[in-house]
Amino acid sequence: MTTRRTRPAPRPPEGTPPPAELARQARAVLADAVRIAHWAADGTSTGSAPLAAQALERAAAALELSPAQVRAGWDRARLAGLIELHGDTARPGWRLRAWDRDDSAVLRGWVALFDAWSLVHASPDGIEATAVAEAVEAVPQVLSLLQLSAGAVTVPALLDLLGQRVAELHEERCEVPYGPQEQPVSAGGRSADLNALLLDWALEGLASVGALTLGAGHATLTPLGNWAVWVKLEQICVAAQSPAGNIEQPAADMLLGCARLTPGPARAEYRAWLAARPVGSAVAELLAVARGEDALLRGLAFEALRVVGAPAEPVVRSVVTEAPLRPYALLWLAEYEGTDPDDAQDVLSREEATWLWVDTAAAVADHGETGLLVRHLDSAVQGTVPALLDEVRAVGHPRTVQVLVALAAAHPDPALAKAVRRAAFQVHTGGS
Repeated sequence: MTTRRTRPAPRPPEGTPPPAELARQARAVLADAVRIAHWAADGTSTGSAPLAAQALERAAAALELSPAQVRAGWDRARLAGLIELHGDTARPGWRLRAWDRDDSAVLRGWVALFDAWSLVHASPDGIEATAVAEAVEAVPQVLSLLQLSAGAVTVPALLDLLGQRVAELHEERCEVPYGPQEQPVSAGGRSADLNALLLDWALEGLASVGALTLGAGHATLTPLGNWAVWVKLEQICVAAQSPAGNIEQPAADMLLGCARLTPGPARAEYRAWLAARPVGSAVAELLAVARGEDALLRGLAFEALRVVGAPAEPVVRSVVTEAPLRPYALLWLAEYEGTDPDDAQDVLSREEATWLWVDTAAAVADHGETGLLVRHLDSAVQGTVPALLDEVRAVGHPRTVQVLVALAAAHPDPALAKAVRRAAFQVHTGGS
């Protein structure tokens, strides 16, 4: 039996408001988004994204807001998980239903918006996507300086830190500037004016979601922003100090490191790993792992995406058309929209459920014990083994033969094992 040293529950920095006050501030930041979410969820709107012009006009008139305020609130409501889109229909998210009574749901919704700040505030025109991505990747260091300073920090100091972080990113990629430079070049090897423009954009974006306030030449974290950065730094420290710390590992290695953890510790590892990365690149890395051949990592990648929450929703919805990922994405979306996990399987068609059964069996065959593979038979939607074998043969999963061979070798019933071996042979030879 493995024992893990427990760490006392960390205390937030002195002066941090209690959760109820933080939730009150988060509700204030998202007040327009909540009003628009209620309006959209009442069935008076079609939910295309961005909000259709006619719906935009109706919402502005009904809520006495300007079209720009409606558009901004709509985007925030989606990113904070207050509404979800199902085709052309907007439905209330579970956070909207819990908004008035659950402070933790409110704070999770605000943190989802905070993580998506770069989507809320459009980047400056004419800037290369690479430069924007580097600025987003450097922002956690800027936020850390603001949090550790416990007060206002001058813009020049933040600009210096941004330039240093960009320089580190260039060094990691072996990018060295060469040739004559027409403009002053920062430590990162690019125009100092560009870094200043991107810093202004980032600070304005963070201010727009309530994470900081801007003064004359300086920036200060709000209580909400200070609390959120502290939480993320604490997650990083916990991961670094724990025996299962996987924070510096790529997604595949991190997921394998979490494979034998119980759900609670595994989620803690996922949160720490995610906290150390820009949310967009973290989601992309997890989906790249999910598209690989290892079925265990596919399932674990979607478990980690459950921790991401609202910022992952558009990307997960976009992979529903990919056959290997479709069952996982449908289950993720169903649970995200408030379906009880025990009932989420109902969203899958018979064929999708069968595909998922084979994929899970492949994960067990590759990484689990033979007894688990035998017990996995009980989770099939088919009522009998012959019906299961017929549908498994038809579903066309690339691991079907290996799964059936492993199941035949593991099952103690000779007659059933023989039938499974016959099915594996038929799939292998293309017979019926």
